[in-house]
Parts: sequence; C-alpha cells; structure tokens
Amino acid sequence: MIVQMKKNSTKKEYDKLVEYLKAKHLEIKDASTDDVMVFGIIGDTSSIDPSDLYAFDGVKEVTRVSTPFKKASRSFKKKDTIVKIKNGIEIGGDQFVIMAGPCSVESEEQLRIIAKSVKKSGAHILRGGAYKPRTSPYAFQGLEVEGLKLLKKIGDETNLAIVTEIPSPDLIPLFEEYVDIIQVGARNMQNFHLLKALGKTNKPILLKRGLSATIEEWLMSAEYIMAGGNENVILCERGIRTYEKYTRNTLDISAVLAVKELSHLPVIVDPSHAAGRWDMIEKLSLASLAVGAHGLIVEVHHDPEHALSDGAQSLKLNKFSQMMTELEKVSEVLGKSMK
Repeated sequence: MIVQMKKNSTKKEYDKLVEYLKAKHLEIKDASTDDVMVFGIIGDTSSIDPSDLYAFDGVKEVTRVSTPFKKASRSFKKKDTIVKIKNGIEIGGDQFVIMAGPCSVESEEQLRIIAKSVKKSGAHILRGGAYKPRTSPYAFQGLEVEGLKLLKKIGDETNLAIVTEIPSPDLIPLFEEYVDIIQVGARNMQNFHLLKALGKTNKPILLKRGLSATIEEWLMSAEYIMAGGNENVILCERGIRTYEKYTRNTLDISAVLAVKELSHLPVIVDPSHAAGRWDMIEKLSLASLAVGAHGLIVEVHHDPEHALSDGAQSLKLNKFSQMMTELEKVSEVLGKSMK
C-alpha cells in the first residue's frame, strides 16, 4: 500500500499517521522526494481499508499495491538500486560488470592462473565455488573452508572482488570474513531459512533464479532477504528448466526486461549455466548486454577438459578474452561502461 501526502501536509500529520500504522505492526518505507511526501506500508495490509486512511489530515491518495513483493517492487522505489562492491564497482548503474572464474576452486595454482588472466581481460569480480552443492553425492563437493581462503588470497593478489555460493546459514560468519558477494544458488532460492539469515548481513547477495521458478517467486525470495534488513540484492537469471534438452537450461532473456519493469533491483545473467555449452556463451552474453542486463557471471577455466566440474560450459582463457573485446565494442555503442 502506498500513501501520498498533500503538498501542504505537515510533519505532525505525517507522524500521526505513521504512529497509527506502526501500532498495527506495519513497517513504513519512506520514499519521499523534495517534491512529494510519499511512503509505502510493508506487511499484512489486508485488514486496512484504504478509505479509512483518508480520515487522517494531510492524506492525498492511498493506493493498494497488487504485487506481494513490496520492498523489491518498483511501485515502492522508482529509482534503480545500485549495489556498491569494493574497488569502486557498482552493479545496477551504467557499468556492465563481469564476474568470471572457474566453477570450482581446485587448487591455488589453478585459481591464480585463471584470476590473473580474467583480470587482464577486464573482469571486475572473481567467481569460484568453494562449496559445491551437486546433484550427485559422488561429484566433487569443493574445497570448502580452504577454498574460501584461496579465493580471499588470490582476490587480494589480483585486486578482484570475490563472489561464491553459500549452502547453509551456519557458514555466514565465514563468508562475511572471506568474500565480497554471497551467492545463493538456484537450488537454494527458496531456502527461506537461509534467506532470512542473509537478511541480517550487510554483504551484497547474488540471488540466482530457481530451476523452474516464476519471476514472481524469484522476487518473493528477494523480498525475504530485504524484509530482514539487507537491501543489497542482485538478481541473476541463469536459465530455467523447460522441455528442451538441447541446452542445459533455457535462458529466459525476457526475464531481464520483466525484472527491470517490476523491480528496482539490478539483474545480471549467467549464460554458462543457461546453455551448458561453451560455444554459446559469447552470443548469449552479447544478447544479455543488448537487452539491458547489468552484468554477467561466466565460467572460465584454463584447462576445461580436466576441470573437476562443468568443463563443458567453461570458456578457455583466450575465448574469454575474445568475448570481452566484443562486449567492449557493443557496450560503447550502447553507452555502457566496461571499466
């Protein structure tokens, strides 16, 4: 529900209405500007009749918002959210941000080779899995804490920010210590216990879309994090499961446009998990840039034939460099910055 106050309304009138709403255990999200005093009401507003609020002096208009995601909704916040990472990186503005690295952290040598190369090619953030939730219990599960330490070490060496996936709430203190962006994987998108816990941290959260999640379900998961107090949420479209078997998943490129219309949160694309094939990554990345995504998260490996996970969808170092050159050309035409 959104309340707009009259232009000549006073702070006393505003405070009286806010006090009334808070007594009903509702949260107030102020969105006022120099020209208009307006705020959103967060919580279960089903018991409130909008007409009742007109009884308060100073109220001009009351609008019930139909979307269940309040904090993530563009109805509550017109201006795009920009999530600030270290090294001056901003996700959600004109900067097209590249996150690149291996699916799994395998060794210090492997991570250093890849990190130095993607840094040289223009990547802003190093990705790599320390904890690897896998479909098969027999597949490589990651180096865990040692992997986090290696990401931190190599990230500091190369001056790259770090993003990696968290599997459970008990690991949040470790992730707060070692990484810059905490990733919620597709399988955990509706792990509400984890989402609630991440709402209590100030670290930026990269929220991947679930395997078959609707856009509304995806945004509701973001709402869980934001309702806890953490509004630094970055959405990631990584392909959804359809009846098509040719690719690993089906990249829903239209979801980028839908999210930008429905929400103020930044949205990036993961073409690696969408296609599952390295030879499609460049074209899908260019399409993501063209459609208005705020960045990419791409898997890169110096020896994908011997990678411990997802080698088939990992770009070789030279292929990633070539793709970055093409992205830079297109970004200049679109008025985006790759720096």
